[in-house]
Amino acid sequence: MFPHGLQPHRATVAMGFVTGMLSGVAARTIDFGHLLAQAGIASEELDDRGGRVPIRSYADLYNVAVQELGDEGFGLFSHPVPVGSFEFLCRSVLSSQSLAEALDRASRFLRLVLPDLAVSILPGQGTSQLQVVEARPLQSDRDDPRRVFALEWILRWLHGLACWLVNRELALNCVSFPYAEPPHAADYALIYTARSTFGSPHLAATLNSNLLELPVRRDDDALAAFLDGAPGKIVTLYRRDREMVHRVRDVVAKSFPASVWLDDVARRLNLSSRTVERRLHEEGSSLRAIKDALRRDIALSRLEKSDQSVAQVAANLGYADASAFFRAFTAWTGLSPTAYRARTRSGGVRQGDPRAAGALHAFRTT
Repeated sequence: MFPHGLQPHRATVAMGFVTGMLSGVAARTIDFGHLLAQAGIASEELDDRGGRVPIRSYADLYNVAVQELGDEGFGLFSHPVPVGSFEFLCRSVLSSQSLAEALDRASRFLRLVLPDLAVSILPGQGTSQLQVVEARPLQSDRDDPRRVFALEWILRWLHGLACWLVNRELALNCVSFPYAEPPHAADYALIYTARSTFGSPHLAATLNSNLLELPVRRDDDALAAFLDGAPGKIVTLYRRDREMVHRVRDVVAKSFPASVWLDDVARRLNLSSRTVERRLHEEGSSLRAIKDALRRDIALSRLEKSDQSVAQVAANLGYADASAFFRAFTAWTGLSPTAYRARTRSGGVRQGDPRAAGALHAFRTT
């Protein structure tokens, strides 16, 4: 479901996020007309409270504002967040073994570059909480647009980075925001969760504890690609209005087990190959990533629920030999297919094996 007024064919951003991003600049009486022009946004569009801008323009505005201000925090905090902080945040967590470790490292890194906010992970048996508490009040008015956007921004940073690290979307069960519901709150269903509440003492996002056990699946090469267009790129990823991703996944799924190529997908969608490729890139995905995610989901399901041999599962997924499937499956879960099947059927997951637990319970989506 899309928020009222949002057309599902292209990803767009509510004007409240644009004015929120610029609120720190405006408070300093700095003219931002040239920033909007560089991003392809007309100044008069800001007057339309119900207006929307293309997500690509929003990401461009994000980057030009950061470069202009020399502050990745948009002038919203007591001290600038140095340019390059997001890159070094990513580098500081890349070697983590699990998402829990990565978020712990991230919280410690943020204490250095963003002392106004204290980020912590509160683990629980079934659900855990990502909590952001103000070390000092960001604004005297809890509903000040600068404070609202600052908290929206830090949660987007952390949630987007977490999704990227484990190479899948992570469902937030609910999020409590420490301010009154803003006019653009309908978009929270696309960015965070459909289950948002307002007026809480501090920002708190709840997720299933087993997601924290997921392994980090990124390396230096993946990081180099991720940082192309960063930090603004983070706002384009892991949204629920990635319509092209879902359309392409439908084509791939309906064609399974036959393989489809980009030209095949484009023809079935009545689009050019270049348009499909560009739209997938804008939504943070690719045909290869979609194929791999579909294979992964089918493999996990068949090993859990069918009696097919591992060789049969591999062949049905299009692998030329079982050894290639073995390598792919081990990369996904940290277990061999046989070991994964045995553990799912016994209901046992060895303590301290984060990949196994993540594979058993993770939120599966492209």
